Amino acid sequence: MKADIGLVGLAVMGQNLVLNMNDHGYSVAVFNRSPKATHDFLAGSAADRRNCADKACIAGAETMEEFVGLLASPRRIILLVKAGQAVDDTIEKLLPLLDKGDIIIDCGNSFWADTERRAAYLAGKGLRFIGSGISGGEEGARNGPSLMPGGDESAWPLVDSVFESVAARAPGGEPCVAWMGSGGAGHFVKMVHNGIEYGDMELIAETWHLLKEVLGLGADEMAATFSKWNGGELESYLIQITSEILAFKDKDGSPLVDKILDAAGQKGTGKWTSQEALDAGIPLTLITEAVYARALSALVDERKAASTILPGPGPAARAAALAGRDRTSLIEDFRKALLAAKIVSYAQGFMLLREKSAEKAWKLDFGSIALTWRGGCIIRSAFLGRIKEAFDRKPGLPSLMVDGYFAKVLADCQGSLRSVIALAAASGIPAPALSAALAFYDGYRSARLPANILQAQRDYFGAHTYERLDRPRGEFFHTDWIGSGGAAVSGTYNA
Repeated sequence: MKADIGLVGLAVMGQNLVLNMNDHGYSVAVFNRSPKATHDFLAGSAADRRNCADKACIAGAETMEEFVGLLASPRRIILLVKAGQAVDDTIEKLLPLLDKGDIIIDCGNSFWADTERRAAYLAGKGLRFIGSGISGGEEGARNGPSLMPGGDESAWPLVDSVFESVAARAPGGEPCVAWMGSGGAGHFVKMVHNGIEYGDMELIAETWHLLKEVLGLGADEMAATFSKWNGGELESYLIQITSEILAFKDKDGSPLVDKILDAAGQKGTGKWTSQEALDAGIPLTLITEAVYARALSALVDERKAASTILPGPGPAARAAALAGRDRTSLIEDFRKALLAAKIVSYAQGFMLLREKSAEKAWKLDFGSIALTWRGGCIIRSAFLGRIKEAFDRKPGLPSLMVDGYFAKVLADCQGSLRSVIALAAASGIPAPALSAALAFYDGYRSARLPANILQAQRDYFGAHTYERLDRPRGEFFHTDWIGSGGAAVSGTYNA
């Protein structure tokens, strides 16, 4: 009997997704470029799922030819290999073995433009391609991830039942999966998800840092604080695990978190999000600051040296900033500041999704995306249910910040955000993402910004022209500021 679906790439994510699919009644063929990984998997966690006569089973292959031969037509093949060249190499090895109408599904962390290229390339050969974001890590792959597929829409009816079966469930029972759109839509949505994840993690890290350094909270007290926050508006996977991390003790009984080197790694998806925002002209300031914060953290030796040279505020300045404030109200300010900044971060992420959706004619359903992220993924939270409701109320919402619910929360929390940033500045504690949230909030709510000075400067030194408040938009002017510049103007203008 032929297998329902195949999977190439038996690292941790691949193995767990295979077991998940098999749990839901699908026979799965597996292949890994290292036969040992296949043997170990079949002899280990899949040992009782082989050679099944009366139920779905897992079958392994040592060659690509044998692997393809195990699959029913049209063949459905998931790739969970390293993003980049490995995906292209695997596709090339599969091509001679496949028939028209077969489906290749890339569930790796591929760059969305690569997915667009691969979809077009395979369509030219009569094959169908899906690029699907997948979030939730090892646990999600095993017990239910968030899935964001896009690509050749004709392939979706042939795989939707598999995706919906293995996906996580939102609190209402809905599967955390939805078709995103053509080409690279799925991987673009996953990229923005990862950018938001960078922002969430940095905001939590900055809040922890300030609670520790400014208020002097110990790890156990902070663990209890984050646990309490997880029972309210900030309920989320990342808040939950932060509480658990802070409570975790090393062998000597001290908090393990305090012994971890303060140098954060990154795999590039946050950087991709910022680059895409720059190209699109979308001010993704908070997520970009989160990316830069990781880059700054990596300069460990330089920072240590600078700490002995560059002065900052002394204890007296910090004490003055805290004067007259009680701990309970201060901790509540930190909660509200984190909530307000989180709203700004998500608002920016969805602005980028809106811009790219319009450019590519993807017709992304933003409420559906929020629901897809509601369970299984790293940024899952109760907060996403509110985002879905916002887009259900107004699908064309220009920014989450102007939705009635979120505008009210921001009005209530913006004072706390200002207070926390003032405390950070007075104490000499960096808070780049929290600060970026307030700067964006104040910029977005400003009816008038100082960009008129920028345009005047551009026209002065480069004849780039400007528009006037007292004339219609789209009508451009140039001033001969120095009396000898002439009438020639630059041929390009972006506003």
